[in-house]
Amino acid sequence: MTSTLDTEQRRWLDAAIAQAEKSWSEGGIPIGAVLVDPDGRIVAEGHNERVQSGDPTAHGEMSCFRNAGRRRDWTELTLVTTLSPCPMCTGTSVLYGIPRIIIGESRTFQGAEHWLREAGIEIIQADCDRCVALMERLQAEKPELWAEDIGE
Repeated sequence: MTSTLDTEQRRWLDAAIAQAEKSWSEGGIPIGAVLVDPDGRIVAEGHNERVQSGDPTAHGEMSCFRNAGRRRDWTELTLVTTLSPCPMCTGTSVLYGIPRIIIGESRTFQGAEHWLREAGIEIIQADCDRCVALMERLQAEKPELWAEDIGE
């Protein structure tokens, strides 16, 4: 990682990576996410389930939001995701007022980070080699799935 994450932030990213690995082990797209409360507790986690469920909206972040259930504290949560969020996941973050997002990597895919910045959301770039490796493996082993996921 080139960005300096503290020990707690690394733990959160490790949890998101575990979710990404879970998706990959299920035959899905290796993207994972967690939501963290101000006390550092992971309150929800999710992984990309598009392949497993056939639901095109089941991105890792969206599954995490769904698993968080109904809440009133969105504006206090941190989203940690293994990959730069796409416009749909960015829009959900903006809609719920998520104040901070830790992004595992944006080398293999540059999401709608400009929109996050415009909305005043703090972005922490982890530039995590483990996250990059997950996406590079997807691109190499399942290029058709990668193309489907990013809309090519």
